[in-house]
Amino acid sequence: MNKNSSQTFRLLNVSCASCIKSIENALSSITGIEKFQVNFAQRLLTVNGDVTPATIIDAIKQVGYAAELADGKQQDGSGEQVLYKSLWRKTLVGIGFGIILLVIGWFRLIPELDQLKGQIIWLVIGIVVAIAMAYCGGQMFRNAWQALKHHTATMDSLIVSGTSAAWLYSMLVSLVPHLVPIAARHVYFEAAIMIMGFINLGNALEIRARGKTSQAINRLLNLQAKTATLVHNGKEQQVPLGSLKVDDIVRVKPGEKVATDGVITEGHSTVDESMITGEPLAINKKIGDQVTGATFNKSGSFLFKVTRVGEETTLAKIIQLVQNAQNTKPHIAKLADTVSGIFAPAVLIVAIITALIWFNFGPSPVISYMIVTAMSVLVIACPCALGLAAPISVMIGMGKAAEFGVLLRNGEALQLASQLQTILLDKTGTITEGQPEVISHYVLKPFSETQVLQYAASLEKMSEHPLAQAVIAAAKKQSLDFITITDFSAIAGCGVQAKLEEKTVLLGNSKLMQQQGIDITALANQANNIAVLGQTPVYLAIAGVAAGLLGIADPIKNGSKAAIKQLQQRGIKVVMLTGDNEKTAWAVAKQVDIHTVEANVLPDDKNKVVEKYQRQGIKVGMVGDGINDAPALARANVGFAIGSGTDVAIESADVTLMNSSLMSVLHAITVSQVTMRNIKQNLCGAFLYNVLGIPIAAGVLFPFFHFLLNPMIGGAAMALSSVTVVSNANRLRFFRLSQRDVT
Repeated sequence: MNKNSSQTFRLLNVSCASCIKSIENALSSITGIEKFQVNFAQRLLTVNGDVTPATIIDAIKQVGYAAELADGKQQDGSGEQVLYKSLWRKTLVGIGFGIILLVIGWFRLIPELDQLKGQIIWLVIGIVVAIAMAYCGGQMFRNAWQALKHHTATMDSLIVSGTSAAWLYSMLVSLVPHLVPIAARHVYFEAAIMIMGFINLGNALEIRARGKTSQAINRLLNLQAKTATLVHNGKEQQVPLGSLKVDDIVRVKPGEKVATDGVITEGHSTVDESMITGEPLAINKKIGDQVTGATFNKSGSFLFKVTRVGEETTLAKIIQLVQNAQNTKPHIAKLADTVSGIFAPAVLIVAIITALIWFNFGPSPVISYMIVTAMSVLVIACPCALGLAAPISVMIGMGKAAEFGVLLRNGEALQLASQLQTILLDKTGTITEGQPEVISHYVLKPFSETQVLQYAASLEKMSEHPLAQAVIAAAKKQSLDFITITDFSAIAGCGVQAKLEEKTVLLGNSKLMQQQGIDITALANQANNIAVLGQTPVYLAIAGVAAGLLGIADPIKNGSKAAIKQLQQRGIKVVMLTGDNEKTAWAVAKQVDIHTVEANVLPDDKNKVVEKYQRQGIKVGMVGDGINDAPALARANVGFAIGSGTDVAIESADVTLMNSSLMSVLHAITVSQVTMRNIKQNLCGAFLYNVLGIPIAAGVLFPFFHFLLNPMIGGAAMALSSVTVVSNANRLRFFRLSQRDVT
């Protein structure tokens, strides 16, 4: 098996974070596992490394849990539906039977326990209750037994301990009532079975609410077209999407979805890409433009050549990235996991201490009070709510971000994005369009305008720099031929050089000219003038002599100024990074109201600028799109890669923005903030519930108000606490960006 291979398993009988802790401890000792992630919310385990599925399943089985290999596809939910219906049946049995017993007790329909007839009837009821408990809580008993065998405790351990104690005490009272004081001769069969019913009710409601958390992924999956119109030998035929191969030709008609990723070979249209990028405006597409699978063709018909299919498509990678990100945990969730892992054993200890206190210091009937309080403590405690508090919100937050064209790589990025204090913006391709144009030129004698542009374009044809395309486009516009060059070399952060017609030619910034000893004094005034206008001056030198100057400008992107203003209004400092000289940099900065500029920054220096701010204790975000941004993106607390940028930049970043607008940075931060707020609400609610609930269940209010919590109420509260956490997390599904954030 490949060392980097990934396997996904479904966890079949985990009930709380304590179960997850046991599984994680078991997996940590297996040789060959590089990395593993447990998603408690989805009951999924992802394992990376060189290890067989049987080894993983066996290790999980050894600590008392069951797992099976998932097929790698999104589940249709049929298994959860079967479990959901089963839980509802058990709920009806548990609560229904409990209500009947309550009515019998209220109206004294059965003789008292001091009569033989009453004893017999209650013993028969006890046996029936035991059968009902086995039906309603069979899995809980099995899980608790497995946990006991492995010297651990889980939520099921708490429930089984409490209800079993109630049943055993009730059977004892029914069998030999004379051993128990008259005041304590009370059975708790109704409490035992109703608690089981309430737990099943809570689990059923949790499954129902939890099922909604994966709707973002399901929506992405449903975007895919089911069929495609394949064009072969001039004939068109409908074929299943899965039968398409790379280099196939596919026709897309108005109103159809684009079947898969490709390049247009014939025709033109406008394509709605909002489902992928979050960008509301349709994009004009022509021959040579790329189209993305699952996008919607609004008008016009075109042919495209398939470039990617299956798991290689953009949509498939987005789905995989979102699913992987949902499995990760922000730092705040790891803290909750640590607490949850020791929670159940701690509650067992608290229940024992509670029983001892009531036994030694409680009023008569001591036994009854001891049973009621210890049982209440066991059934009201809820490690499940703590364990669910963060992962459910992370799942929905990641999916919601994807809807807005923002792909978060992990939970840590989700948390840190809400804490950013400074954001560094690369200029070209981030603030600006990244498609510069030659706006002006200046030529020194004896050279001609044609010669300067022809030489510059011939050199730039070998370059990948964004400014190169502007020079090449200007030469093509004048129908100039390119000259063959030799000895080409790129000088990082400065420019390029090569030989043309046996002459050494340099093209680049003033640093390059100074390094090579070229006198550019005659071009100084012109360079200053165009820099003030926001144009980048590019010098050309032929055979050691300055020949001319090109002024290249890159238009500001729509939305850049508005996004920067909103970031600043949120208290985030915005800094522009650029390799341009200070005058050009400040000319662009003024257009978008940026007040701090780092100019003349070489590729290596971008990384150093990030470090400079971090050394001041500032949490830094970096936004870029080029190869030279990759180190800075990786160094930043949160790296944002413009989706239209290079693969290297995207791989280096924590956040990928599927469209090129800076508004997406704002969207990412907004989603991060609302998700983290939701997680904190869940954690506070879960902690507060347990901090208040356990002491009340233990009887802390009894000396003051003579109030004891009914164990049945405790069981219902415990069951509903998890539902409350999941329901609060599901509020994120209804979050919408304000019009101000979108425009």
